Amino acid sequence: MNLAIPKILKLEDLSLVEQLTAKINNKTKPLGSLGQLESLAVKIGNILGTTTPCLTQPQLVVYAADHGIVKQGVSAFPSDVTWQMVQNFLADGAAVSVLARQHDVSLTVVDCGVKHVFEAHPRLIVKKLGDGTADSSCTVAMSVEVCQQAVQNGIEIVRALPGNVLILGEMGIGNTSAASLLFSKLSGIDIEQCTGAGTGLDSDAVIHKTKILRQALEFHHTVPDDKPLEVLAATGGFEIATMVGSLLEAAASRRVILVDGFIVSAALLVASRIDSSVLDYCVFAHRSGERGHTILLDHLKGVPLLDLGLRLGEGSGAMIAWPLLQSACVILNEMASFEAAGVSRESVS
Repeated sequence: MNLAIPKILKLEDLSLVEQLTAKINNKTKPLGSLGQLESLAVKIGNILGTTTPCLTQPQLVVYAADHGIVKQGVSAFPSDVTWQMVQNFLADGAAVSVLARQHDVSLTVVDCGVKHVFEAHPRLIVKKLGDGTADSSCTVAMSVEVCQQAVQNGIEIVRALPGNVLILGEMGIGNTSAASLLFSKLSGIDIEQCTGAGTGLDSDAVIHKTKILRQALEFHHTVPDDKPLEVLAATGGFEIATMVGSLLEAAASRRVILVDGFIVSAALLVASRIDSSVLDYCVFAHRSGERGHTILLDHLKGVPLLDLGLRLGEGSGAMIAWPLLQSACVILNEMASFEAAGVSRESVS
């Protein structure tokens, strides 16, 4: 297929950044005393192109799919948990479901390739590309053509959603393996540093998982590291590929992108190799407890808002961080300036 990557505007309006910085600096507080919340307010305003940013109709999208590499014993849970958790999302019983409900955020689940047939549901989008990927330890996870279709699906999903905020989550037993493979292959960092416990493997199981992933990388050694879609097709997952398209479209439509943990960050790594400007639109919710995430954040030059040792996925860390974005906008838009409050700058220095 002829995949058309959406054009992303690089954020280079330094005058807007200067206006936003001056505005936050003129609030009734010591300079820089709200720390990372101040830089967050400036970033959100810069993304939305205004000194009075308003976050509207935030969309949480959870992308789900199965992974063939699970056959190699790289996960503590069987693949059936993927479809069972999708049902749990739709029944409002998962962690991310209750967090979305708490914050009145719209939740959509996308079946990108789960080994299950779901009944129709108003919050379920079916973009199934198969019953999970092939086993990437001994073949390509998917063809390049299917990978391109997944990216296109992700683009179309976001185009159909309202609002100016995209919050990404995922579900897929085995997807930390796919994320680790993508990270190692695209960065050149040894797979051992990119591989963690995932769903809760013990130390011996992590060693086995690392061995399988190293075999997978050896099998795919001829795939060019500078061809992100080919790497994605060889080692990725249907949900990760779909997220890549959604990330690119969200940036192209100038939305604030709230990035969750390790798997979403791996999708972002792929998207950034297609167009690095996507990073301008990203806010990193948290540093997860998954081993490779700290290294991946450093690789993406991402500064996380939270560090709570989370490793659930689903978009749960992003939803926990979501109120911080709201607070940043409220501070920027509603906190009094020195002049308006009649407060001397010297009195708060």
